[in-house]
Amino acid sequence: MATAVPAERDAVARAFPRRPVEALLPGALLHRVPDGPDLLAGGVGPARAAASVAVALTAAALDGAPYTLVVSAGIAGGFLPGAPVGSLVVADEITAADLGAETADGFLPVTELGFGTVTHRPPEDLVRRAAAAAGARTGAVLTVSTVTGTAAGAAALRERHPRALAEAMEGFGVAEAAVALHGTPVMEIRAISNPVGPRDRAAWRIGEALAALTEGFGKLAPVLTSWKTA
Repeated sequence: MATAVPAERDAVARAFPRRPVEALLPGALLHRVPDGPDLLAGGVGPARAAASVAVALTAAALDGAPYTLVVSAGIAGGFLPGAPVGSLVVADEITAADLGAETADGFLPVTELGFGTVTHRPPEDLVRRAAAAAGARTGAVLTVSTVTGTAAGAAALRERHPRALAEAMEGFGVAEAAVALHGTPVMEIRAISNPVGPRDRAAWRIGEALAALTEGFGKLAPVLTSWKTA
């Protein structure tokens, strides 16, 4: 389980009855929940997330106990009206929204430049079961390196990604480390703390979103466990 910051990691941990135990890896600190997931607060942004998750996955593989699933979890901005504040979103696609090039004709994703990838798709059955269990919406979750702060920026993203429900900063990096490097399935779940668009700190509901993340994982845990062992 990968989060960006400790507050998100702790919100996930509260969904499980037993307290996590720290495990220090070279370059990463895991919090292991007995009879639950390993939690990693990997850092903000796709590059740091990818590096941290790659460390954890490599250490597990070298130890002979590779992970079977990686979950990118945390809070996010939501695209209205599809993802209001306090709701949960499970990604059916994880897309790097700003990986590419600006041109005179607009933005080109890196795939149209002839290399790379911009989208990872979690297992369909897992997405469906997770969303049903947690009462979450499903759609695209965008990964950005710069958080959108204007109405024009939000509109441009929606035009390029009409199925987008949320915007965050780590999911694609987590997916690159898990899927592209280790062949490990990935999923992403986000609790909405604010609308995507003009920055209005007074409208942010971080506490509400973290509580929704905890509640969602309380319902989601049996799905993750049964899917891993299927």
